[in-house]
Amino acid sequence: MIENRQMGKTGVKSSILGFGCMRLPLNGPKFSDIDFDLATQMLHKAIDAGVNYVDSAYPYHNSGDRATHGESENFLRDALKNGYREKVKVATKLPTWLVESHRDMHRFLDEQLKYLDLRKIDFYLAHNLNSGNWGPLQENKLFKFFEEAMKDGRIDFPCFSFHDESSLFETIIKSYDWALCLVQYNYLDQQYQAGRSGVRLAAERGTAVAVMEPLRGGYLTRHVPPEPKGWLNEAHPDWSLAAWALNWLWNQPEVSVVLSGMSAMDQVEDNLKTAERYAPGIFGEAEEELVRRVVEYFASRAQVNCTGCGYCLPCPSGVNIPKNLEFLNQFYLFDADEARDRCLNMYDLTVPLAERAKHCTSCSECEEKCPQHIPIPEILEKTLSIFANSNA
Repeated sequence: MIENRQMGKTGVKSSILGFGCMRLPLNGPKFSDIDFDLATQMLHKAIDAGVNYVDSAYPYHNSGDRATHGESENFLRDALKNGYREKVKVATKLPTWLVESHRDMHRFLDEQLKYLDLRKIDFYLAHNLNSGNWGPLQENKLFKFFEEAMKDGRIDFPCFSFHDESSLFETIIKSYDWALCLVQYNYLDQQYQAGRSGVRLAAERGTAVAVMEPLRGGYLTRHVPPEPKGWLNEAHPDWSLAAWALNWLWNQPEVSVVLSGMSAMDQVEDNLKTAERYAPGIFGEAEEELVRRVVEYFASRAQVNCTGCGYCLPCPSGVNIPKNLEFLNQFYLFDADEARDRCLNMYDLTVPLAERAKHCTSCSECEEKCPQHIPIPEILEKTLSIFANSNA
C-alpha cells in the first residue's frame, strides 16, 4: 500500500508517488507522438495501485515550440475517463511566458479546461516562476487571477513551480498564501534553486511541497559512475538506483509528493514497488551516510571550488558569476553526452542574456573579492568556450 501524506494546509492527502506527464512513452520520432495506448495502461496501473496525484502542463509534449499547446493534457482527458478522474487530483500549469495581460491568464485556464474536458482543475500552478517573469506576472495581477478562478470554481488551489535562485524563492513563497510549490530537488541538487532550505521554508508556512526531477532527468539511474553505483548496489541489492533517490526524498517529512516522469512500464512497476515498500525508518543513518558519500564523489568532479557565496557580486558588467560557474561544474558532473546536452539546454533556458559569461571584461574586480581565490576571469573564459552557442 502506498503511503498518503497531508498536503500542507489544503486538507488533501496525496500518495507519496505522483505521476508526471512530461515524459510519456512515444510511438514516433516527435516529442508530440505520445503512445496513447501504452501511456494509458501505465497511468491506470499507477492509479489502480494507489497513485492519486497527476501532473501535466500546457506545453508538455508539444512540437518543440513553447508557444504551442502540447499533447499531454489531451492524453489526460482521455486517460481519466471511465471513473479514473474521480480517483485523482489533477495538476496542470499556466504558461507564464505567454502571459501578456490579466485576461490572458483567464484565457489559458479556460483553454486548458476544454483540453482536459474538466470543469475544475484541482492544483493550478503558475509555471516556471523566475526573475524574468515574476515582475510582469505581479503587474498583471497574478494573485487577483487566482482569487477570481477559485471564487468561480475553476480551480481549487493556487500553486507555482520554480526555477531560479533561492533568494527569489523565499520572496515568492512569502508573497502569497500558496497551497503548493513544485521544486527541482534530489540528492545531488540539495542546494540548487529552492534547495533544502526552500523545501523547509515552504513546509513551515504550511505550503505543500511537490518535487520534480527526483532522478535528475533519469541521470541518477542511467549515468551513475561504476564506483558509486557499486556502493549503492552492495548496500541494498534489492533497491534500484531510482529507489535510492526516491527513498531519500520520502525520508523528508516536508515532501508531500514526488513526481516521477515515467516513460516505460518497467519504470512504473519499479517506482510502484519502491513506493509500496517505503515506510518511515527504511532509510536510516547508514543510507544517509552512503548518499553523502555518493554526493562527495560527484562533488570531486567539480571544475571550480565556488561555494556560491556571492562576494564577487555585483559584477560591473552584469555577469551572474556564481550561476555561470555552477553551470560549468554541472557540465562536468556526468560524462554522458546526453547529460551535457541537457546542461547546455538548461543554461540557454535559465541564464538571462545579460548575465552570461560573454559580458566579462576581465577587469578582475571579482577575483579580488573571492574568498576562495578563484581566478574568475579565466574560469569565465572556459565557461564561455563550453557554452559558446548561448554566448554568441
